[in-house]
Amino acid sequence: MTTRLAAMIAFAMPTAVLAAPVAANALPTDPLDSPMWEFHAQRLFGKAHVVFDHAVRVHIPVVAENQRVFPVTVDARALPGVERIVIFADLNPIPVAIDYTTLTSAPFVATRIKLDQRTPVRAAVLTHDGVWHLAGQWIDAAGGGCSAPPVSRVKGDWADHLGEARAAAWSEGSGQTRLRMTFRHPMDTGLVENIAAYNIERLTIRDTDGTVLGQMSVNGSVAEDPAFTVMVRNGGHPIAFVAADSAGLKFTGAATAGALRMASVDP
Repeated sequence: MTTRLAAMIAFAMPTAVLAAPVAANALPTDPLDSPMWEFHAQRLFGKAHVVFDHAVRVHIPVVAENQRVFPVTVDARALPGVERIVIFADLNPIPVAIDYTTLTSAPFVATRIKLDQRTPVRAAVLTHDGVWHLAGQWIDAAGGGCSAPPVSRVKGDWADHLGEARAAAWSEGSGQTRLRMTFRHPMDTGLVENIAAYNIERLTIRDTDGTVLGQMSVNGSVAEDPAFTVMVRNGGHPIAFVAADSAGLKFTGAATAGALRMASVDP
């Protein structure tokens, strides 16, 4: 690993998931043999116990056909007491894509991320006993996903559609609802010349009574026009959500199982 790459990644790590380093011998051996494993693990997991666990199911293509839009689905419903799900790519200049606090939601999340080169893509799942459960695999990618301008920037129409959002929900039975939210947003990484970082930073999902069902921290390595799918336990009631970006704009909306609605933008 070059000094320059380590410095870029250290700068790009979100402070919300940083922790004090621990000795390298406290970490399990990485089955993917990534050159960045110890670097990330020490900062993401601190002194917590870390295990590689097949109970964490990460559904991803083996090859990134489009490095700007790479789908990742994490299903940790086989684990009891899940509190957080973190998706990260070891060799991305912005490694962490999302940090999802499940609260009362099921431990399931899907999104699309950018890949800047061939890299391990992983999910880290924190359970209530303080243990991090990991899974993932190496992904072949052509590269440049984080350092190329968004398509909407190239077309020049990004401002015309900024904040457009859609949401749809489907009943999954047993009081669970699958919720998919999509937003029009350039998700600028700040790594493209003359384009400053600009991205959705937070996503909050609530029940109709205001109860927070799930919260997500979002970084610029999530793909342009991001999509998020979660599984909430709310008895099929209407679900409200609000996404806030780094410029202070808020995109709000709601969905009911079987319905499709447009969301709105609050200045």
